[in-house]
Amino acid sequence: MHTIYVVEDESHLQLLLEHNLTSWGYKVRVFSRGDDFVQALPNGAPELVLLDIMLPGMDGVEALQECKRMYPDTPVIMLSGQGRIDVAVQTIKLGAFDYLQKPLDINKLEITVRNALQVFALSSEVKKLSEATTEQIKFANIISTSDTMQSVFKLIRKVQNTDIAVLIQGETGTGKELIALALHEGDRRKNGPFVALNCGSIPHDLLESEIFGHERGSFTGAVQRKIGKFEQANGGTLFLDEIGELDMSLQVKLLRVLQTKQFERVGGNELLHVDVRIISATHRNLHEAIKQGAFREDLYYRLASFPIKLPPLRERREDIPVLAKYFLERFSEQYQRSIKGFARKALKVMYDYNWPGNVRELEHTIERAVILSEDDLISEQELQLSDDVSETAGSGNTESDRIALFRSNGDILPMDKIKEHAIRHALEVTEGNIQEAAQRLNIGRATFYRMLEKYEITTH
Repeated sequence: MHTIYVVEDESHLQLLLEHNLTSWGYKVRVFSRGDDFVQALPNGAPELVLLDIMLPGMDGVEALQECKRMYPDTPVIMLSGQGRIDVAVQTIKLGAFDYLQKPLDINKLEITVRNALQVFALSSEVKKLSEATTEQIKFANIISTSDTMQSVFKLIRKVQNTDIAVLIQGETGTGKELIALALHEGDRRKNGPFVALNCGSIPHDLLESEIFGHERGSFTGAVQRKIGKFEQANGGTLFLDEIGELDMSLQVKLLRVLQTKQFERVGGNELLHVDVRIISATHRNLHEAIKQGAFREDLYYRLASFPIKLPPLRERREDIPVLAKYFLERFSEQYQRSIKGFARKALKVMYDYNWPGNVRELEHTIERAVILSEDDLISEQELQLSDDVSETAGSGNTESDRIALFRSNGDILPMDKIKEHAIRHALEVTEGNIQEAAQRLNIGRATFYRMLEKYEITTH
């Protein structure tokens, strides 16, 4: 049961909050004064605090600072009946999770409390992972804490130091080449070459030459002999990525090499012998390709003697925070940035996102955020995971009306004017509902408050 501290001096509001929080399944402790709340903090960290700004004795802003000093990860939701934008901005800057205006909307409060506790749980998980040793989360160059990936690591250990063909299956961006490299580096062939070829990135008419090589004059443009990937990988490992993209004629030739360990260069007559371990990978469903006549069944069973399936990142969400931390440290060092971590809402956004591009998309997202960041914490806006706003929030206007926003008698409006107009229009459409306006503009509430302050916009 989550423990929530309520710091509120109005008795009727104390009773209201205690009643609702208890009915939602939370344990509640109530304080009427800010200094009483702060004195209780050394006895243990609450999981969430609802903190009024106007309190007898120590006010809410001072109490917030003391709470964040002792427990920086504990989310604090500020409550106020004044509706002052400058105070809201100040508390958000000091680390408050959110700012709710009285009279409280109970439905909105329940959602905010739930979101805050989810972020707190995620922050706790990140802290725990940060304290884990590298050996606990890293296998070769692959970082994971999930049970499914630990099972994959066990399979890799079992198949190392064998010559059995391995087929790695998984969506794009799941790290298939890293698995292949881990297999090679733990193998008796590790001192031999590791040669990788993406079969989907090379035109079909050139792919045969890439794989088997060619002799001089074998086709137009072949001005000298070319050594193919099989020869380059002799004594080591050949990794054929996106094997499902091979056309049928090349599938026949590859099958022959796997059966005989012999081949000829394109345009050549010399029979070449190779000692190569084959690891292949695909994001395609090869069983379906076989049914459709696009992939040879006999080749499939040659390649898939030992199949390994990689789960997508959305099915191992516990890996998201530890991977994000790893990429953050790597890119912060690369770009010489002093970034300590992620804002709590950024962690929740990453955890909730489905990552269609998997680990590769996460890596590129963190790299971009490190470059964009102007603070010591990555914000949810800098992750850029949401779609761009394509129209003004909830305007309901025609396309020509929306385009008119960017015109003033043919002149281009300054960007600040456009932003100010969007803020004012969103407030007008939502009848001053800050949370809804921020959501419909696709920006965070903290950003919304800062823009209200910047453009001197008041709400009623």
